[in-house]
Amino acid sequence: MDYQHLITIDPERRSGKPCVRDTRMTVGDVLGYLASGMSHPEIIAEFPNLNEEDRAVLAFAADRERRIVTVTGQA
Repeated sequence: MDYQHLITIDPERRSGKPCVRDTRMTVGDVLGYLASGMSHPEIIAEFPNLNEEDRAVLAFAADRERRIVTVTGQA
């Protein structure tokens, strides 16, 4: 999924955290709601400024996760 136009990072908004479009809703906010058990339809009902296309947060988070480098200690 191409999320480039759906996830914005602006140092003036939410301390530069990745946000859904030009809202103040961060990717972390949406992931937190999903992790707490809210369904995607519940999140959209609760936050009408979000829409179905905003599932892009999942693609963004998945890409970010793939880029994490694990450093292991050496004995």
